Amino acid sequence: MDTMESESEIGRFYSGQSVFITGATGFMGKVLVEKLLRSCESVGYIYVLLRPKKGLDVRSRLQEFVEGRCFDHLREIAPKALNKVVPIEGDITLPGLGISSAKLSLLVRDVSIVFHSAATVKFDEPLKTSVNFNVLGTRRLIELCHKLPKIVTYYKYNNGKALIHVSTAYANCNRYEVDERLYPSDVSPQKIIDLCEWMDEKLLNEMTPKLLGDRPNTYTYTKAMAETLLVEECGSLPVAIVRPSIVTCSWKEPMPGWVDNLNGPTGLIVAAGKGILRSMQHKSAASADIIPVDTVINLMIAIVWFTATQRPNGILVYNCTSGSLNNFKWGQLSDMFQYLLQYPSSQIYRYPSLYLKESQFFNRLHTVFDHIIPAHLFDALMTVLGRKRIMVRIYERLHRSVKVLEWFTTHEWRFTNNNILMLIDHLKGVDKQTFHFDIRTIHWPTYWGDYVLGTRKYILKEDNSTLPEARNNLRKLYYLNKIFGFLVLLGVWHTFSLGAVISAKLF
Repeated sequence: MDTMESESEIGRFYSGQSVFITGATGFMGKVLVEKLLRSCESVGYIYVLLRPKKGLDVRSRLQEFVEGRCFDHLREIAPKALNKVVPIEGDITLPGLGISSAKLSLLVRDVSIVFHSAATVKFDEPLKTSVNFNVLGTRRLIELCHKLPKIVTYYKYNNGKALIHVSTAYANCNRYEVDERLYPSDVSPQKIIDLCEWMDEKLLNEMTPKLLGDRPNTYTYTKAMAETLLVEECGSLPVAIVRPSIVTCSWKEPMPGWVDNLNGPTGLIVAAGKGILRSMQHKSAASADIIPVDTVINLMIAIVWFTATQRPNGILVYNCTSGSLNNFKWGQLSDMFQYLLQYPSSQIYRYPSLYLKESQFFNRLHTVFDHIIPAHLFDALMTVLGRKRIMVRIYERLHRSVKVLEWFTTHEWRFTNNNILMLIDHLKGVDKQTFHFDIRTIHWPTYWGDYVLGTRKYILKEDNSTLPEARNNLRKLYYLNKIFGFLVLLGVWHTFSLGAVISAKLF
């Protein structure tokens, strides 16, 4: 054990402890595995639930997983650390998580800490699918944990570890003020589970809006239900719930700006940076409540330590949000637009220009003239040239994605963070830096600059060496945009002038 880890109380706590993770191949899961291996280097094995996918067996998927960019730094400083990652073939949607008896025996023997982050994060998922992943998946995970003696039995003797359930801050988005506590469900989770089992799926989909009530989508609805189920069925398990808000690129670790998906603001950065997204509705004074992924992961690792060593009464909930501690408003997003011009993509369709509208009417009007009409004109040109029509289809997908996000950009919530602040005060010595999750210290402009660069590098696969050429192309597009705008104005002026001449001659 190196000096840094020996000085870390959290590092010592994880020494020799084996961990089981669901959702390890997801955005948050990758950062969790990387952080555990790098900052808790004496941790035992990390068992990750994997299912065969796209023709790859679990061994191939594991190889693909550990070769990801997220682990670049870890491979440099401790390449053998990744040997601790062990695949467990299974599926969150199957009874018993689809884990074989041999693998189950392995988990029963070794595992003392569980992180449950597997879920479907698609907002518009059919209710039956969302329930199967987010509610029944949680039940199956709880059933597994009840079989793990190093969590259940040892806890009674003050040696137990913890189960961390990853929820969302928007599980209770039907409330304006969301405290760090559990809220009762209007309907029993079991009733919804039963409904999904016997009802025809078409009829269920038709009923879904009524079941959701004042929640915007099946994701937030089923995540709230999963919290209720956890309370009902966890029994003596030492459980804590983490509710992150909008999880975005890394702040510092594994490297600034790292991101691996197009969800949320990342998709907006790509679409706006390429000049495709040009109008969006928002509430400028509302908190954007974004939270860097490494902030969430550091918090989760610290929560396990706190839950196991302090044994709090009941289930503690942690609202991992930024709005009340270091507010960044949607209206400030336009200030961050400068980074799209400072770090442009190498492939831009139109000169970037994003207008944020408070009014739904003016946003729709702008969308028609700056999205829909240009898309149809572009596809018409492609038809004339004998090429594939793509732009209308791109905008249809973009508008569906933006429509889902508009619920969050036009509403505001106030999240309390008392448990977060309490845990910050409990960290001592090097742990305050190693597992830093105090969002009050982030500088948002610097973060957004890293975000744009990270999206360019890790999503668009564009190296920083291409920036000079990309900036040159952007300048050309700028002048072309000005020339085109001048020609349009000239055309409009000419049309009105010609109309005035004709009117004068006629009358």
